[in-house]
Amino acid sequence: MARRRSTRPRPQIQASRDAAGVIRRRSPRLHPQTQVSEEGAGVTPRRSPRLHPHIQANVKGAGVIGRRRRRRRGTSPAATASLPDDDGMLWEIFLRLPPQPSSLPRASAVCKQWRRIVGDPKFHRQFYAHHRKPPLLGVFLRGGKEEGIVFNPILDPPDRIPPRRLSLELPSNRDDHDLLNCHHILSNHDDHDLLSCRHGLVLVKECVSGEVIVCDPITGKQRRVAVPPVFKWDHLWGVVLCAAGDQGHVHGSCHSSPFKVVLLSLFRQDRQSLACVYSSEAGEWGDLILGEGPYYIQNFTAYATLVGNVLYWSFNGNCILEFDLGRQNLAATAGPPITPDFYYGDSQIIHAEDGSVGFAILAHSRFRMWQRNVNCQGVATWVPWKTIEMCNIPGLSLQTWEQMTWMGYDEDNDVIFLYVGPNVYSVQLKSMESKIIYETNWISEIHPFTSFYTTGTSIDGGSNPAEMLHGTSDACLV
Repeated sequence: MARRRSTRPRPQIQASRDAAGVIRRRSPRLHPQTQVSEEGAGVTPRRSPRLHPHIQANVKGAGVIGRRRRRRRGTSPAATASLPDDDGMLWEIFLRLPPQPSSLPRASAVCKQWRRIVGDPKFHRQFYAHHRKPPLLGVFLRGGKEEGIVFNPILDPPDRIPPRRLSLELPSNRDDHDLLNCHHILSNHDDHDLLSCRHGLVLVKECVSGEVIVCDPITGKQRRVAVPPVFKWDHLWGVVLCAAGDQGHVHGSCHSSPFKVVLLSLFRQDRQSLACVYSSEAGEWGDLILGEGPYYIQNFTAYATLVGNVLYWSFNGNCILEFDLGRQNLAATAGPPITPDFYYGDSQIIHAEDGSVGFAILAHSRFRMWQRNVNCQGVATWVPWKTIEMCNIPGLSLQTWEQMTWMGYDEDNDVIFLYVGPNVYSVQLKSMESKIIYETNWISEIHPFTSFYTTGTSIDGGSNPAEMLHGTSDACLV
């Protein structure tokens, strides 16, 4: 007699009512995730909706369709069209990268797609417009007799630019006044004086040739301009600035923009001040502009401050010389009233909080600031703004405050530079944060250099973006 297994102790094996054979399947009590298809002859395994609620079985069909797949297939065309493509999303992300020199080269080193985006000239223009103010890369100053005019970087790695990248150089052929590539570092250091630094351009006076040289340290291009003979060479001040009038133009990337050079002479026998403007677009000097000059000059600030469309110099404590670029007018005006202990202090025109003209003077261990208000009749009055005890500035060592010297002012970032031997400090006037930027025993006027530095991001630039700050640019100064 054949033994037949009982179905009671083994409920996981049951006979199919409709089929002749026996089909083994797991018990729904022990394995609830496996159920029999109601309409199919076979068994279709599927995951339990209790354990996997994101997957449900199709009741009528033998197959299983996941909800994720159905949702992906069911996305409406309108929803897809509202999402930007990959390039568009990356473009918006890259626009918000910091304006520091390492940001775009690092992004361009990731892949060809990223490099194509950040190397697009249109992207560069939008990048500049988004940030508005270029970063402070470093300072130009007159070094020792063996150094000449040097660039001193102030950013920390990886944004720190090697000094050789922005070294001012002269062409070997001094008779060529056209656009020239730079090949030789300044060799005769006593023949050159640093006059101005603004909008990514540097103005140098060459004593031997009687010319001023407009240099673009980023591109290595320069242009020579002969100085009118009426100017007294020993007492000559100058300013260079971008002359681009395009709507939305952002200074700091003015490599191919027109420029202006303003020359100023004060020590004249007729006690008149003299100014003249050179335009690169016209390729010539404008009319000579005469103004009433001071009877004597002491502590004249060599570097001017641009507020709006007016250049300002300070001298004799609280005296101001201003040149209106639009009206072509040169005049001397009075600054705020100061006490006798500030007569021989270092003074400077600065930017006030609301964009108006400010006046700052440093004497002993105090720093005083005024703001000029102009009423509807055009009458200007000076209002006290701030008085700061230098000992209250964090990080500023004042053990030898007698040696404190004002060395420069960055109008783009509202930063002053102070020498407290043997260190040079940068002090942000709004936050009053200070930082040691370098150490030196040579006191010289500092000319801040602010510019966007995006070299090494172009596919056709011939540089390796992975090297970060070692790219070169093919832009040209005109």
